[in-house]
Amino acid sequence: MGPVHPSGEAATARAVVDENGTLVRWNDHARRLLGYAPGEAEGRPVVELLVPGSPVPAPEPDGARWSGAVQLRHRDGQTVPVWLLAHHRRHGHGHHWLVVSPLGGHGPRSEDDPLMRTALTHCPCALAVYDEDLRLYGVNEAMHALIGLPEERIRGLRLSEIGGKPENERVERLAEEVLVSGRGRDLQVYLRAGGERHAHAWLARFAPLRDDGGRVRGVCMTVHDFTEQYLARERLQLVNEASVRIGTTLDVTRTAQELADVCVPALGDFVSVDLLDPPADGTQPSPSSLRPPIMLRRAAHQSVTPGCPEALMEPGQVGLYPGHSPQAESLLSGRTMVAGDTATTLSEWLDTQPARGERVRELGVHSTMSVPIQARGGTFGVAVMRRFRRPDPFSPDDVLLAEEITARAAVCIDNARRFSRERETALALQRSLLPRTLPRTAALEAASRYLPAARAGVGGDWFDVIPLSGLRVAMVVGDVVGHGVRASATMGRLRTAVRTLADIDLAPEELLTHLDDLVISLSREAGQDGATAEVGATCLYAVYDPVSRRCTLARAGHPPPVMVPPDGPPREIKLPGGPPLGLGGLPFESAETDLPEGTVLGLYTDGLIDGRDRDVDTSHQLLCDALAGPPDAAPAPGSLDETCDRILHALLPPGGVADDVALLLARTHGLSAAQVVTWAVAADPALVAEIRKQVVAQLETWGLSDAVFTAELVVSELVTNAIRYGELPIRLRLIHDQATLICEVSDASHTAPHLRRARTYDEGGRGLLLVAQLTRRWGSRHTAEGKTIWAELSLLEE
Repeated sequence: MGPVHPSGEAATARAVVDENGTLVRWNDHARRLLGYAPGEAEGRPVVELLVPGSPVPAPEPDGARWSGAVQLRHRDGQTVPVWLLAHHRRHGHGHHWLVVSPLGGHGPRSEDDPLMRTALTHCPCALAVYDEDLRLYGVNEAMHALIGLPEERIRGLRLSEIGGKPENERVERLAEEVLVSGRGRDLQVYLRAGGERHAHAWLARFAPLRDDGGRVRGVCMTVHDFTEQYLARERLQLVNEASVRIGTTLDVTRTAQELADVCVPALGDFVSVDLLDPPADGTQPSPSSLRPPIMLRRAAHQSVTPGCPEALMEPGQVGLYPGHSPQAESLLSGRTMVAGDTATTLSEWLDTQPARGERVRELGVHSTMSVPIQARGGTFGVAVMRRFRRPDPFSPDDVLLAEEITARAAVCIDNARRFSRERETALALQRSLLPRTLPRTAALEAASRYLPAARAGVGGDWFDVIPLSGLRVAMVVGDVVGHGVRASATMGRLRTAVRTLADIDLAPEELLTHLDDLVISLSREAGQDGATAEVGATCLYAVYDPVSRRCTLARAGHPPPVMVPPDGPPREIKLPGGPPLGLGGLPFESAETDLPEGTVLGLYTDGLIDGRDRDVDTSHQLLCDALAGPPDAAPAPGSLDETCDRILHALLPPGGVADDVALLLARTHGLSAAQVVTWAVAADPALVAEIRKQVVAQLETWGLSDAVFTAELVVSELVTNAIRYGELPIRLRLIHDQATLICEVSDASHTAPHLRRARTYDEGGRGLLLVAQLTRRWGSRHTAEGKTIWAELSLLEE
């Protein structure tokens, strides 16, 4: 133990016992108590001072203290009853017990003890006593100063009558509960006492006053000012509230409004948030890069007055702020600026803004605080807070609180702008990759819709309509896993691959197999680039033939399509599921179905039917109902664009979608038998002339005399090649619509033809080159029976 001033030990016997139970210190007052001199007591086991068999109090639960009466042995052998208090203390690297006992004391006090009476009167804690009727009986000096009224004038009044505020009635009701129950109660209130200029936070503590018989004869109330703790708690609560309420979306304007909403009325009576327009190059301005006057766009404001009549600008409007304005000063310095007595300290700026100056004087704005909105080295704008209803000016604690809340909002605004830039980039990329218009074909009419996700960002959904040979049409809808630029880029590569594979007329299941290999390759590339997620996708591919009016479909982990026959209810087309693209090693299967003319086919991605508030079956039923149209609708076919809009309205929430949505609708058309003619061709070159005559006759029948010369040459070359290089059976088919004449020659050989450059003296080798020059396009496709060589002639004037 360190030295102790003698006056501190004037009536205290003190000893120190080490952790082994040995007395190591013993003062003179301990000698007065038990007769042992320090030299005699120190070094002895403490148990030798205890009367054998006398009980020793147990330590308190935490082991840090014990107290109680014990029987000690005096040096002359007498037993001395002593009340001891022992403290367990750390000393150096060990522990010891400090044991103390008061000597002599002050004896019994009279009820009218002057020291205690003076202490209660001058105690800094405000105290009031109320009688059994809860009428004021007396107050001390602190409570008198707090009330601000003479005690002799208010003695006998009830608590609510003295305060006169609704909060005082609440305090009085609590005092009544204490009077009735006899149990003490606490109450926290925030109000302005009679002798105060500003409101404070008060902790009122009530205790019952009992007589000698235990009867409650009154109530004692003490009042403690805990404004600092209250405001600190309020600030912490506001910071927590800001972390929850600010940044709920990735929308800059919404985030700015949330900042203004949080700050009113907690920090200001009117708060405005003005933002710098983001630079076109995507960089963020800093205080050093800004030059007055500064152009700011009003993003949001809020007021304690409904309707925000204090605002001189509406959200979206632009204002120009000179260097001596609080907005510009805060942005240029990068620090919070506080102006007290606003009309005077900002007079230079307000003199140039008559309307603003008039509004400041009209409202009585007495304090203004401008907080720059900054995060990650960038400056985004400024939040200006004004007080005119609250009488207190902005304090240093208010500045710290405003800066912390604004910093949180700044990070959210930066995140929102970064998201917006990436979203705009991804949207621009996706728009460039998706078809701007769908091709007009004789096989079907189509309409489409694409909606990017509202929050997650642009994804990899895509759709396409691809004209194929023989007036057939391919329809495809796919969905790349993930969102953002990477997903959009992957979507573009897959869409290009699908068009390439479709151009060589692969069957749907074969096309998906090749696409699966591509996705595996892209996933491998992504891993080499350091991407954390593998590439994956789903896809539905369908080919419709208007001649046979049959559709062949295959899917890779994609939702099955829905069809609406012209004379029946909507139904789902049953297809083999197929694995998602990117798994590898698993087969894909196709299925065929008849589509009568006028059938509407619906292809879509899962974002259309995945709703948070309903299951997939319910969404599927809504889709079918929307496809079918209103029950009382006319039987005539409606617009596919109207049907698309009806579907989106029925299935998607009004506030935006959680995932991308792609929708493709197609209404099928069939070719009549009069538009298709087929001939069986014998393997005899001498019969080619006869075939040409039959073709010319058919073209005359169709009224296509202008195409006779070209068609005759093309048919002659294709049939001759089939007879010379192909295998039986050989067929010739002509198909025409209003714009196109198609010549197809099929044989049983699987060997595909190819163009080659004939030498000068070669007798052959120029047939396909001639076909390529005379037709709009030509090609070949493999079939189950062999191959088909086809060529298309335009019937329209070019």
